[in-house]
Amino acid sequence: MDVLVGYATAHGSTREIAERLAAGLGKAGLKAEARAVETVDDADAYSAFVLGSAVHGQNWLAPAKDFVRANLDVLSPRPVWIFSVGMPGALRGPWRRVADKEVPVIAGSLPGGLSYREHRLFSGVVARAQLPLTGRVLFRLMGGRFGDHREWEVIDAWAQRIAAELARDRRDGAP
Repeated sequence: MDVLVGYATAHGSTREIAERLAAGLGKAGLKAEARAVETVDDADAYSAFVLGSAVHGQNWLAPAKDFVRANLDVLSPRPVWIFSVGMPGALRGPWRRVADKEVPVIAGSLPGGLSYREHRLFSGVVARAQLPLTGRVLFRLMGGRFGDHREWEVIDAWAQRIAAELARDRRDGAP
């Protein structure tokens, strides 16, 4: 089974998560590749999809949304998982609890008609250089912490779960 782990990234953190997911799927015996969505010429070549994007302003980046919109007919009958990369791990206190409420907002901003099995929000890397001065001040006032907040064991476990679900689908003859 060919799986596309497609991504849109702003600073590279989402790409690295996609590469880790593809490697995990590969270890489970699936043929998976991580690719920037804007480089995918033929989505129909894949049997399953794990699609993700960095999140800015509670929205996926335009290339990821454009990919979904352009390929809804291909995605609809196939298994799809989605992931978003934001900053919940960088937040503390009450702001950390607000992060969970971001998931339905992100999903609601995706192109209509996208059917998926699961949506995960992962923490990414938040570096000082990625934010303008005002953004850095606001981020710190909210209790934000700069750094790499990716939880690789959570990402690896999700890849294993996706692989197990695809294996079950194959045994059951599901598309």
